[in-house]
Amino acid sequence: MGFKIIVLAKQVPDTRNVGKDAMKEDGTVNRAALPAIFNPEDLLALEQALRLKERYAGTTVTLLTMGPPRAEEIVREGLFRGADGGYLLTDRAFAGADTLATSYALSTAIKKIGKFDIILSGRQAIDGDTAQVGPQVAEKLGIPQITYAANVVSAEGGEITVVRRLEGGVEVAKGKLPMLITVSDAAPECRPRNAKLVLRHKKGTAATEWSAADVDADPQQCGLSGSPTKVKAIESVVFQAKESKTLDSSDQAIEELIVELITNHTIG
Repeated sequence: MGFKIIVLAKQVPDTRNVGKDAMKEDGTVNRAALPAIFNPEDLLALEQALRLKERYAGTTVTLLTMGPPRAEEIVREGLFRGADGGYLLTDRAFAGADTLATSYALSTAIKKIGKFDIILSGRQAIDGDTAQVGPQVAEKLGIPQITYAANVVSAEGGEITVVRRLEGGVEVAKGKLPMLITVSDAAPECRPRNAKLVLRHKKGTAATEWSAADVDADPQQCGLSGSPTKVKAIESVVFQAKESKTLDSSDQAIEELIVELITNHTIG
């Protein structure tokens, strides 16, 4: 018997390649200067879903994303790798959402999708790094959650087993389905696109689009209206060295530098 898996995915600006034009004069992100990509840890979550699909016959993988119409490409990327379908929440009512409003919108869409067994998502998105959306979705749906997963080991007898890689070591966690799992960067890389799937899905509509009304979302809990988080100011910080020192390659010069660094508690 297979599982119904939902993968939460987000299209994000590639903040790993920030250049001089990445910030606007007002301190906000210049999204036009940064390419839009599949959030890296969400891609790792997709790989975990696809591995479960391979292991358990009859399993389906559905992507769910929220964003402007162009975010449909996230669902298409999932189809290229083996997902079965996807949904795009796109509506002006969702604009400016913080994690609380985002998790609310996603939870309403999941309720509309209907029965599910497993929800997988990345631990966090690289444009926010809050790691809040996944846990908040679980709370709104009233289901248990396991965070920081590195590998989903098995799903047998209504129970799922997950390996977590933590700072202090490795932990095995188990829980009853349905379950939400967030996947960390310790998880295996996602498989590349499949050529046959690219040919099949490169044209046409990749995702079913839903508005706030389609998922019966309360407008007061969406977008800016539903976002208690307010950004008062954004400052671009540039670190500059106050002084510099040139060393030759002699052992003595290196030893003197190490002594100096230990003395001023830079190291040691």
